[in-house]
Amino acid sequence: MQDDEQMKLRRRDFLTGLSGTGITLALPACANAPERSLIPPPKPAQSADSIVSRAGLGGDIAYALIDISDGNLLEARGANTGLPPASVAKAITALYALEKLGPGYRFSTRVLATGPVQGGVLRGDLVLAGGGDPTLDTDALAGLAARLVQGGVRRVEGRFLVWGGALPAIDQIADDQAVQAGYNPSVGGLNLNYNRVYFEWTRQSGDYRVTMDARSDRFRPEVRLARMQVANRASPLYTFQMARGVEQWSVARGALGNSGSRWLPVRQPDLYAGEAFQGLAAAQGLSLPAPQRASAAPQGQTLAEHRSDTLAELLRATLRYSTNLSAEAIGLSATVASGTMPRDLAQSGALMNAWARARYGMSSLNMVDHSGLGAASRVSMSDLANMFRRAGREGALKPLLREHPFRDSNGRRLPEQPFEVRAKTGTLYFVSALGGYIRSPGGREMAFAICSSDLRQRARVVGGGEDAPAGTVEWARTARNMQQDLLYRWARAYS
Repeated sequence: MQDDEQMKLRRRDFLTGLSGTGITLALPACANAPERSLIPPPKPAQSADSIVSRAGLGGDIAYALIDISDGNLLEARGANTGLPPASVAKAITALYALEKLGPGYRFSTRVLATGPVQGGVLRGDLVLAGGGDPTLDTDALAGLAARLVQGGVRRVEGRFLVWGGALPAIDQIADDQAVQAGYNPSVGGLNLNYNRVYFEWTRQSGDYRVTMDARSDRFRPEVRLARMQVANRASPLYTFQMARGVEQWSVARGALGNSGSRWLPVRQPDLYAGEAFQGLAAAQGLSLPAPQRASAAPQGQTLAEHRSDTLAELLRATLRYSTNLSAEAIGLSATVASGTMPRDLAQSGALMNAWARARYGMSSLNMVDHSGLGAASRVSMSDLANMFRRAGREGALKPLLREHPFRDSNGRRLPEQPFEVRAKTGTLYFVSALGGYIRSPGGREMAFAICSSDLRQRARVVGGGEDAPAGTVEWARTARNMQQDLLYRWARAYS
């Protein structure tokens, strides 16, 4: 059970793509929500220890609750123990990026010409140059192709190059995930569709028709660098290998059913974007050769450009949908803006650690990435809650966090919640974290951080290749219920 990453390309479609992650997100409330919760909230007199004991999660359970106005520690348990923050780490990355890049920063993807355009002929190379945008999708890429042709380019004499050197090339975010985990793609300077390829299958006459493409709502450019084979085996569910530049996949036949689809991670994102652009340009009447990697940052005339939403808008979506690719690309870009081209995520994470120690006093922080997907990251709940407190007083972070609704055992939103919680969730196999802000019914503002972590159980299931290993869904549900009970207690006890 990993962070909430299997998303459709458009934000309105993000929730529909989560089936491959094993994550249960807070979905919109049902129209027939009950008048009373199916799980009564804990009584005000119930102690935090009894809430933790009743959950019976095992492993490490830690939390810290801090009054925002005076910084007093109101309640704590194991608050100085370093635990994996999972996707709550994205809140740290958001603050890091806001300071280094600024809330109005926009990523740019450009189409460049290395020579003149004469009579509709580009007498030089055409270059698709990425600027690290984590949200570039096929529709935006199609817009670039359309503007290129509308600008008068009818033929390219030279090569078609792609450049992703604005950020370091990262093969995958974490090395302990299932190969098919779409929330664990490559990261680079030229990203497309969250660096995932769309795999679709349909049974036909006892066999399967499979396709791999870079689809959106409007376009379906096929790609050649990713190929799928249906294998007669029971397990593993998926296999992957690189063979002569081709991403070779296989899937167990018995797992497919009659039809279906899912997003799979891409390991060559720059070439993937190039192949998609080649197909989209062909649909506009512009034939391009197969994409090749540029050896250096391109120089030339900009023929078309796509700019992302502002950083503040990207961060709001990243925190809401817990997008790993976005967090990593944004965090790496913040490091580059600080004057260092990091060699990998670990180095960039270390530079963010040093910044957070100086900026927020987070002496326990040890991030190995910017998304929290790497389970080796550690932070204490006291440091994390204090970061939320200090950032809350500055005012930059809280508006980016989503309201955290409480739900009953059937996932239905509770009709009456007399206090506000704005928070970031975090989920890994046998790790569940939550951090943010709570306002009591009396208006008291508090910052909190909670983490449940059973790394022994996690070690038992990691590497099995399953989408949702046995026990992970139930454990995560219990951890979320415990978090909810603690928040109820704090809202009432400190009103």
